[in-house]
Formats: sequence, C-alpha cells, structure tokens
Amino acid sequence: MQEPERETTQQVASKQGARIVDARVIVTCPGRNFVTLKITTSDGVYGVGDGTLNGRELAVSAYLQEHVVPCLIGRDADRIEDTWQYLYRGAYWRRGPVTMAAIAAVDTALWDIKAKGANMPLYQLLGGRGRDGVTVYCHANGHDLGELCESVAQHVELGYKAVRVQCAVPGVADAYGVSHGDGPYEPADGSVPREEVWSTAKYLRFAPKMMETVRLRFGFDLALLHDGHHRMTPIEAASLGKSLEEFRLFWLEDATPAENQQAFRLIRQHTTTPLAVGEVFNSIFDCQQLISEQLIDYIRATVVHAGGITHMRRIASFADLYGVKTGSHGPTDVSPICMGAALHFDLSVPNFGIQEHMPHCAETDEVFPHAYRFKDGLMHPGESAGHGVDIDEKLAARFPYKRMYLPVARLEDGSMHNW
Repeated sequence: MQEPERETTQQVASKQGARIVDARVIVTCPGRNFVTLKITTSDGVYGVGDGTLNGRELAVSAYLQEHVVPCLIGRDADRIEDTWQYLYRGAYWRRGPVTMAAIAAVDTALWDIKAKGANMPLYQLLGGRGRDGVTVYCHANGHDLGELCESVAQHVELGYKAVRVQCAVPGVADAYGVSHGDGPYEPADGSVPREEVWSTAKYLRFAPKMMETVRLRFGFDLALLHDGHHRMTPIEAASLGKSLEEFRLFWLEDATPAENQQAFRLIRQHTTTPLAVGEVFNSIFDCQQLISEQLIDYIRATVVHAGGITHMRRIASFADLYGVKTGSHGPTDVSPICMGAALHFDLSVPNFGIQEHMPHCAETDEVFPHAYRFKDGLMHPGESAGHGVDIDEKLAARFPYKRMYLPVARLEDGSMHNW
C-alpha cells in the first residue's frame, strides 16, 4: 500500500493565515480611562480591541502585557476560536473580570482583523443584518422630578424612543444614576472611592411616584427602563416590581445581586415586570440558571466584560433557546471600540432586545474615530471594513492615565452596602 504524501512545510504554511507579529497595550484617559489592545499581523493588517475594566484598568493592562501578549506573537490570526480557547483553558485560573476583559480585547481585535481581511463590515461575517438598525436606550436623570422630566424631554427631542430614568431620592444624599453637577452622569470620579449613603426604604417609597410622574407626562408609547443597581434584597425587589407593573416598564435592571441566581425565582413569582441583569457577568456560567429557568427577560452581558464577540455569541445562542433577549451594557466606561463591536453583534443576533447607549465626550470620540452613527432611536455600526472603530495613538498619548474609582455605598447606620 502506497504511503500518502506528506505536506511540505511550505504547503502547510500556505494554509495558515497571517501571523501575529505585534501586540501593544495602549492606556489613555480622554475624559476617562480606556485600555486598548492593538494587534498587527505579518501582512500589515491591524485590529483593535477594548479591555477596559472601570476602576481596575491597570489590572487588565498588566494581565495583557505580562501574561497574554507574549503568548500571541507568532500565532495564526485567523484562528480566533482556537486563540480564545487557548487563553481561556490554557490559563487554568479561569473566568473573572480581569481575565475575561483581557480575552475580550484579543478576541475583538482578531475579529476586526478577520473582517478587514474579508473587506467587509464585521456584521456580515456574523451572518449579516438581522434588522435595519439597533434600538438603543439613553440615560435621563434629575435632582428632582421636574429636572428628570426635562431630561427625558431633551432625549426624546434627540430621537430616542427608549429612556432609562433615575432620580434623586428625597432624604438620600447620593442616589445612583444622578449626576453630581451640571454635566453628564459619570460615577468614576475620585482618586479614592467616594462614599455614598443609601436608604432602600426611602427609595422603595419614591420609585413608584417617579414612574407615575414620567408616565403622566410622556404617556405609554415611550419605553421606560430603570436600574435598581443591586441595591435590593429579593423580596424588596419583588415588592418594587409589583408596585411598578401599572407603569409597564421595558425592564427593571439589576434588582438584586445575582451571585445567587436562584434569588430571582422569588422576584419572578411576585411580579410580571420584565427583569434584566448581567452587566457584571463575565461568562455564560454566571447566567446559566437565570436563562435556563427563564428567571430573566434580558441578559446584559457585554463584549468587553464577557470574553469578546466569540463568547457573547455563545451566550446569545443559549439565551435564544429560552426566549431571553440581549440588552448589552453600554455606558461611557466601555470604549467606542466595544460599542462598535457590540453594534455589529446586536445587528446580527436573532434574539436582540435593546442596546444601552451613553454618548462619549468629544475627546473620547476624537481619540477613537468610528463609523457608527445614531438616528431616530436607532444606531448602525456603519459599512467600514472591520468593526469600524480605530484609535489615534498620537492623540491618545496626550491623555495619560488618571486613577479614578467608582464610589462605594453605606447604609444610614454605616454598614457597607452594594454600590
């Protein structure tokens, strides 16, 4: 029997894609801190990925520089799934926000490269458009109900069809989601964590009045969302959800901490208000029970914190089996790179629900030129090859890193609470 011919080294090499020849971490602070990974291949194509972890940016930067970049040089840039598994399984110490943000930076950059190599926008590689545009929601807030309603009106005028509403709570010095000055809300604002004082009881008494006021002013055609920001126990969350049912929220977000996934059973038993959770999740295992038991309606995991596009597609496919939709996190602490990648993902998945959108400041937009755009309540990632977002390295160098923490919260008796 004749022995089969063995492939020569040249033949094997011809089947392999371009090799990764350089990978650099760029940390910049145009208004707030961002961590970017730029990967360049042997054929001169480069891609960028977001690795930002709000308040812990340098942890991801060090993980990338010291533990990931040395493993990337020489790898085949086309083997995205293999590289993902290599960084996830090969690390042994799996998951966690730092590891998964680092993996996300690599994964997003490699998808950018692959789409550029195909000379098409990323969403085409992900299966093409599943919709004409991506429905997004904005943030409206106020120091009182009048100011909140004015903020909602301003965003409706801009074209938003869905609005998250947050308001200062009477008797509570620092309510989540309310700006501390005249500018946009930005929680990471101190070189050490600012301490806020919280009262869940006062909040629970006020929240129905807030929603009633907004509904009376704007009616029921406007989609309203609200974020509880992990502040309630399951039974408190169940009570709030029930009290808000008449106002027909699009969702109640992060009503209770989700480390104990079965806690959402109790909420689900008491209210029909739709539930969303997951902006702090970093793997499919964080939401496995929540999804499979249909304890939530929207999964809020996002590209940068949940291992990149590769893992987000896995989460979305799993959620689709149980009628759970996506509702990805999208504040200013994810860079425009993450927002661009998220929009390609949103445009392509069949069970898309909604996308959070907080516009970045002018300096951030200049450092990260992008193809995505907003019009009439929808966003589109654009038709540029790749995910459509780049980084101006010279401009980025003008904005050095500044240490900025998220706040911490205490109850009125001084006990630590969930911020």
